Amino acid sequence: MSEDIRNLKAALASIAEPWQPHRLASVDETDVKVVKLQGEFVWHTHPDADELFLVLSGQLTIQLRDRDVVLGPDDMFVVPKGVEHCPRADAEVHAVLIERRGTVNTGDAGGERTSPLRELD
Repeated sequence: MSEDIRNLKAALASIAEPWQPHRLASVDETDVKVVKLQGEFVWHTHPDADELFLVLSGQLTIQLRDRDVVLGPDDMFVVPKGVEHCPRADAEVHAVLIERRGTVNTGDAGGERTSPLRELD
């Protein structure tokens, strides 16, 4: 396989822990990340950037203050910048995140769930 081709299933198989996004590629000023999600994350916002969730497998609930958005395989949703949200996965979810380069996973909340950007091998 060419070095510039990345396989989503292989990339996800290499991730051991949930809530630790790994950069798969960068396109201009945007990162494409793969992540495993399980359990409830933290309420947070990204004040200056939208965040796109694309579910590959499982069911992801993106809790918003006024409603829940439920995503299944092949569903995507964009959380607009500045909107408080809290992702929740009752069972393991595999997803792609697309967000502005430098976006911190916990946004403005910080805390122990903040994960440094990891690169795939």
